[in-house]
Amino acid sequence: MASLKDLKNRIASVKATQKITKAMQMVAAAKLRRAQEAAEAARPYALRMTAVLENLAVGVAGRDGAPQLLVGTGRDHVHLLVVCTAERGLCGGFNAQIARLAREHIRKLLAAGKTVKIVTVGKKGADSLRRDYGHLIVDRIELRGVKSVGFDHASSVQSKVMQLYAAGEFDVCTLFYSRFQSVISQIPTAARLIPAELPVREASSAALYEYEPGEPEILEDLLPRAIAMQIFTALLENAASEQGARMSAMDNATRNAGDMIKKLSLEYNRTRQAMITKELIEIISGAEAL
Repeated sequence: MASLKDLKNRIASVKATQKITKAMQMVAAAKLRRAQEAAEAARPYALRMTAVLENLAVGVAGRDGAPQLLVGTGRDHVHLLVVCTAERGLCGGFNAQIARLAREHIRKLLAAGKTVKIVTVGKKGADSLRRDYGHLIVDRIELRGVKSVGFDHASSVQSKVMQLYAAGEFDVCTLFYSRFQSVISQIPTAARLIPAELPVREASSAALYEYEPGEPEILEDLLPRAIAMQIFTALLENAASEQGARMSAMDNATRNAGDMIKKLSLEYNRTRQAMITKELIEIISGAEAL
């Protein structure tokens, strides 16, 4: 049985931890509002850009000279996985869910005889994948110290992907991130970056536009921007998902600390009562012996 001093120290320690988790929950709640607004504001732009790319892609489908970013290299052997996670932990299963989805994708590709390369964005993704697939990681991009995600951060990731693609290092690129749905729900998502993943549409169903210059020239300039926008949207969704997961995790931790304090306080009072009863019995027994 623990002594009264040990129980008192444990109660004080748990109370200090509860204060920390409560403060982290409040900070995450404040950051979540801004991150959620940024993620939701970026969605219409991303959807509109996808619609423009769809219309342009219909015009060049099946034609010679179509951009490689749209149609790909024609091969499906080397896959690049861009895994976006957080720089910090203490956010529940946020990082683990993204890493799990990436692992499942890696296992399927390796089982099919494909070559896999990994670029990690965020420290926790690199740490999670390093043990099993460290030899497949070709680059690590960390956003340590970044208070809010900007388009320049997405551009740096896009530049690395484009450099590898221009060097012929991969055929297909897939982006992994967590799409924000609510405070208690973040959906791990895999989206193909290269070649562009666009819905198949018939030319008759697309809006009729005349482009100057032609569709291939516009796509050559627009597709790299679209890739950067997809990465930027993923980073914004990740930021909102991270804060939502952290808020939920810290709320659970605060509640658990409260339950533990109640149990320890009950045990402390019972132990103290038992010691008082024992002392009284000893005093009464000594008095009767005299």
